[in-house]
Amino acid sequence: MKQLMTGNEAIARGAWEAGVHVATAYPGTPSTEILENVAGYPEIRSQWSPNEKVALEVGIGASLAGARALVAMKHVGVNVAADPLMTLANTGINGGLVLVTADDPGMHSSQNEQDNRFFGRFAQVPVLEPSDSAEVLTYLAEAFAISEAFDTPVLFRETTRVAHSQSLVETGQRREVELKEYDRNPAKYVMMPSNARPRHPVVEARRAKLEQFAEETFLNRIEWGDNSVGIITSGVAYQYVREVLPEASVLKLGLVWPLPEKMIRQFAAQVGKLYVVEELEPFFEDQLRSWGLEVTGKELFPRVGELSPEIVGQAFGISLGDSAYDPAETPVRPPVLCPGCGHRGVFYVLGKLKLNVAGDIGCYTLGAAPPLTAMDTCICMGSAIGISHGIELARGQEFMKKTVAVIGDSTFMHSGITGLADAIFNGGSSTILILNNSTTAMTGHQNHPGSGKTLTGGEGLPVDLEALTRALGVNRVRSVDAYDLKAVEAAVREETASDELS
Repeated sequence: MKQLMTGNEAIARGAWEAGVHVATAYPGTPSTEILENVAGYPEIRSQWSPNEKVALEVGIGASLAGARALVAMKHVGVNVAADPLMTLANTGINGGLVLVTADDPGMHSSQNEQDNRFFGRFAQVPVLEPSDSAEVLTYLAEAFAISEAFDTPVLFRETTRVAHSQSLVETGQRREVELKEYDRNPAKYVMMPSNARPRHPVVEARRAKLEQFAEETFLNRIEWGDNSVGIITSGVAYQYVREVLPEASVLKLGLVWPLPEKMIRQFAAQVGKLYVVEELEPFFEDQLRSWGLEVTGKELFPRVGELSPEIVGQAFGISLGDSAYDPAETPVRPPVLCPGCGHRGVFYVLGKLKLNVAGDIGCYTLGAAPPLTAMDTCICMGSAIGISHGIELARGQEFMKKTVAVIGDSTFMHSGITGLADAIFNGGSSTILILNNSTTAMTGHQNHPGSGKTLTGGEGLPVDLEALTRALGVNRVRSVDAYDLKAVEAAVREETASDELS
């Protein structure tokens, strides 16, 4: 049956059809809808984890226990999960394990636009990249097959346009994949140096096998046309190339690492001029140049932001005609905190008191924007407390009477707890505001360990933030109603005046 699906819906469907037993994630645009849709398939045990590292570790546990596992996160989440990922690349897997990275060219909802194809090369694990929802479904099944055939985790890269665009998908039935036997193999899975050293040659041998596989797999294909122009491309950029240059010869890469060197060389030898069209970094281009191939790429195509048919057309001197849409005519509507949000009053008070504010990632980051303009920093998940403590180390305790850290409850669960433990252990005197709305609001109100609900609607035991902070060693802990602005202001004034961490 054919259905119209977004890429994220197709990943969820593909996981179900591929016989996945366990799926984990931390929500983050553009990946959030993957697990929300997976939750609709009761055959898959699915959950939100407090952060991406834990999500991958749970997936690893499921894989080692013999289950197929899917782990999903946005591109910066892979930075958080990199520690277990790099070691998992050495140990290998038992049940197939696929890690979805949802990259965000154009930074629609992100603090950077890193290109996670590099993680595949860094970890020496294969990377697949679909160009539409139909390929998402097909490629995901192949990703699990590759994972189990080559004893490796697989990185499955989508971008915002694939994640959120719809296309027709031919759906199928679930393939029931029985659990493999639990593999009690310390030499393979206990990565102390004496065991880890013999694993590196195994990884190198696997890479050589994957390079040969890249030459043969259906994931990479040549579409012959006019041989005067040859284009190597992948992902959504393939769609733009096909729209702008339907007659060109195209080598479409679905397995984007390792690259099929022989196929690429043969293709290059049979075309007049070779181009690489890829979003963000010159990942393919640099590899081709290292092989001595003459190629045109980033001279024409930007390293910044998304590509589009218009950008591709302009690079080739092709006009797609005037667009009816003129961005200049669209009224500017910057995002603001929702009407009635309790965070508004807090940032009003912080601005009124002219405090230095170390901020964090969440919808409360909008406290940095006018008219509130009451946040100075936002670096990564959970950074506010550590940054605040670093400010104190640099400027001294007196400076902290005009400085606070602001972090949300979900972000605190994600990676703020360790920052607080550090500040306590090292005698900090920061004033820390945990803005608790009992949800992960920014990505659409997903649950977390403090909300008391699981992904599938079950009851969970909510973490008591007051009790947790007291257990970590904070003596000055108080709860204030965010809608009582007088109480908020009084509390902030009192706590910033204190020389004790609060």
